[in-house]
Amino acid sequence: MNLKLLYGLVFISCIVSGSSIAQQYGTIRGRVITEEGEPMEFVNVGIRKLSLGAVTDTEGKYNIRNVPFGQHLITATLVGFDTKVQPVMLSAGQLEMELDFVLQESPQSLGEVVVSGTMKEVSKLESPVPVEVYSSKFFLANPTPSVFESMQNVNGVRPQVNCNICNTGDIHINGLEGPYTMVLIDGMPIVSGLSTVYGLTGIPQSLIERVEVVKGPASTLYGSEAVGGLINIITKKPYSAPLLSADVFSTDWGEINTDLGLRYDLSKKTQGLFGLNYFNYQNPIDKNGDGFTDLTLQNRVSVFNKFNFIREKERTFSLAGRYVYENRWGGEMNWSSEYRGGDEIYGESIYTSRWELFGVYQLPVEEAINFQFSTNGHNQNSVYGDTPYLADQYIGFGQFTWNKSLERHDLLVGLAYRYTYYDDNTPATAGDDLSLNEPSITHLPGAFVQDEIRLNPTNKLLLGMRYDYNSIHGSIFSPRINYKWNNNDQTTVLRLSAGNGYRVANVFTEDHAALTGAREVVFEEELKPETSWNVNLNAVQKFYTNSGFYLGLDASVFYTYFDNAIIPDYETDPNKIIYGNLQGNSVSQGVSLNADASWANGFSIVAGATLMDVSLTEEGEKHRQLLTERFSGVWSIGYTFMGTGLKVDYTGNLYGPMRLPLLGELDDRPEYSDWYSIQNIQLTYPFSEKWEIYGGIKNLLNFTPPSNSIARAFDPFDRDVVFDGEGQVVPTPTNPNALTFDPSYVYAPNQGIRGFLGIRYTLNQ
Repeated sequence: MNLKLLYGLVFISCIVSGSSIAQQYGTIRGRVITEEGEPMEFVNVGIRKLSLGAVTDTEGKYNIRNVPFGQHLITATLVGFDTKVQPVMLSAGQLEMELDFVLQESPQSLGEVVVSGTMKEVSKLESPVPVEVYSSKFFLANPTPSVFESMQNVNGVRPQVNCNICNTGDIHINGLEGPYTMVLIDGMPIVSGLSTVYGLTGIPQSLIERVEVVKGPASTLYGSEAVGGLINIITKKPYSAPLLSADVFSTDWGEINTDLGLRYDLSKKTQGLFGLNYFNYQNPIDKNGDGFTDLTLQNRVSVFNKFNFIREKERTFSLAGRYVYENRWGGEMNWSSEYRGGDEIYGESIYTSRWELFGVYQLPVEEAINFQFSTNGHNQNSVYGDTPYLADQYIGFGQFTWNKSLERHDLLVGLAYRYTYYDDNTPATAGDDLSLNEPSITHLPGAFVQDEIRLNPTNKLLLGMRYDYNSIHGSIFSPRINYKWNNNDQTTVLRLSAGNGYRVANVFTEDHAALTGAREVVFEEELKPETSWNVNLNAVQKFYTNSGFYLGLDASVFYTYFDNAIIPDYETDPNKIIYGNLQGNSVSQGVSLNADASWANGFSIVAGATLMDVSLTEEGEKHRQLLTERFSGVWSIGYTFMGTGLKVDYTGNLYGPMRLPLLGELDDRPEYSDWYSIQNIQLTYPFSEKWEIYGGIKNLLNFTPPSNSIARAFDPFDRDVVFDGEGQVVPTPTNPNALTFDPSYVYAPNQGIRGFLGIRYTLNQ
C-alpha cells in the first residue's frame, strides 16, 4: 500500500474516531422556578451518580456539561423545598437537552415555617427569634422509641438520665436542668414538670412534621417554665400525612417499638389523623454486675388523634387528643410485682396514666382572632423501694390571640389563663398540721403584647412584654427585645436577642432524687419564683458553589443570669436534699456552632458543638453545677448510593466530664465523669416506593458508666448502715466510706452495644 495513502487513512480514522468520541457527551440545561413562576437561585441541579452538577443563577438557569449519552437521574435540591428527581435519556448524537424544574416548599424541610419564636407562622429566615428546626427525616437517621431519646442528636440539647434504676429523665438545654425546659405539642403548653418526659414519648414519629427548639427564655410568650428554652413538637396536618404508615423495629436486647399512623375522612369537612405507639421491653439484663437491671422494663401504649375541620374562608379549627399509659420498673434482678412497695427486694415501679386534649379555633370574625386551649390530667402511682409517691395533676389552659398586620407593624396581642391543680402524698402538699392534706391550686392569668416592626427590607425589630399574676407569688413581668438584620439575598442573617424569664418551682414534680427515699428532703424557706435575664447573639451564613456544594453555618453566643435560683443542695449533708433560693446567682454562658453541608454526589453532614460554663456563686464562692458538661458535640453523616438507593447514616455525640453528686468526703468514687461518646450506624434500603428496611448497631463503642454508679447496691434498704444521733453515717469496717444506698450518681444510660432491625411501610394515596 502506498505510504501516503496509509497515512491518509490513519488521519481520516483519527478524525472519525475523535468525532465519535466528541459526540458521546452532551449538555443538559434548563431553569428552576417556584410554583408562582419565579426564578430560583442557588438550586443544586446534578447527576449524583456521576458527581456532575451546577447551581442556578439569578435567572434560575443551570447548565450541566459533559453528560455521557444514556439514561440518568437529574436531581434538583434546595434547603426548604422538596427535592425533585427526573429521569432523562440523552440519546447518542443529542448535543443538548432542555429540562425545567418546578420546586415546591417542603413541610419536611429545615427551611420551612416556624411558629415557636413568635407564636405565628413565619419563614425561618424571616423570624427575628433564632429557632432551630429538625424535620422528621433528621430523626430517621437514628431511630429511637421516643422523641426524648432522639434529642441526643441535637446540638446543645441532652436527654439526662436522673436515676440508674427507674430511668427517669429530663431534657437539658445549654446545661440548664429539665424543669427549665417547656415542652409543647402543636404550640400548646400542655406539659409540666410532672410529665416533661411524657410530652416527648408516645407520639408516632411518622406523624411528626418537625421539632422546633428555642434556646433561651421564652416566658414573654409562653409564661412560666419557658426559662431555659422550649421544645415544640409540630404534628402533621391530616391532609399532608400519609394515608397509612407503619414502622416497627426491635433490638437484640428484646425492645420492640411499633408506630402506626392513619389518615382518614370522618366527613366531607372533617379530616382525621390517628396514631398509635406501642413500646415493650420485658428482658431483665445486668451486664455491669451490680445486681440491678441495666434498663428499665417498660410496657407503654399511646393513642393520638387529631381532627382538622374545613371551614369557610379557610378559618382554622383543629382538635387533638392523646392518652398515654405506662407501666415500668427497675430494681434488683429477682424483683417482681408481688414485692411492690415492700422492703424485702428493692424495686422502683411506676404506673402512669395521662390524657391530653388541645386545639385551636379561629373566631368567625373579620379579624384574625384565635382561641387556643389545652387541658390534661396526669395520675402517677409510684413506689421507690418502700416509699410510695402518689400524685394527681390537672391543668387547664386557654388563650386568645389577636394578630393585626399594619403597614410596617405586625401586632400580636394575647390574653391567657392557666389553672393548675396538684396533689401528692409528700410534704409538698401538707398543711401546717402535717396530718392534713392541702392540694396546691394555682391561678395564673396573664396578658402579652408583641410588635414585629419591619424597619426596611433588611432590618426587623421585635418588642414584647408579658404580665402574669400568680395567685401565690403575685405579679410577674417579662419583657424581651429581638433585632434581625439580613443581606438582600438572605445568605447572611444576624440576630440579637435579650429577654427575661421566670419559673415557679414545684420540687416534687421535678426532682426524682426527692422521691427515692434515699435522702431526707429539707426546705430552708418558702421558695420564691426564679427569674432570669438572657442575651443571645446569633449569626447564620450560607454558601453555595457551582459544583453543587452547600454549606450552612449557624453560630450563637449566649449568656443567662439567674436570680433566686432553686438548686438542690446534695453536698452540705449527704443524707439530705436541701432546697432554698440561692443566696447569690447562677450563670449559664457559652458558644455553639451548627453546620450542615451537602454535596451533589449524595453526601451530607449535620454537625454541631457547644462550649459552655454553668456555675453557681454563693457567698463569694463559685461552683460548677452538677451533671453539666462543658463541651458537647453531635453529628449525623449520611451518604446515599444513587444507583441503588441504599443509604448509610453515621450518628453520634461526644460529652465532656460532668461533676457528679458524691455522698460525702469519704466517697471514693470519681468526682467527675469521663469523656464519653455514643455512636450509631444504620443502613436503609428502599426496596419499593412503599417499603424500606433498615438496621444497624447502636452504641458502637459499647460505652457504659462505671458499675459502682449505684452506691451500696447490695444494701438498698441501708440495713447495715450505722447512723449517729444527728442522722449522719458513721464509718464502719463494712462501710468505711460512710455511704448509703443512692442511685443518683448517674450521667449516661447503662445500655451498651446492641443491634437493631426495622421495617417501614408508607402509603401516600
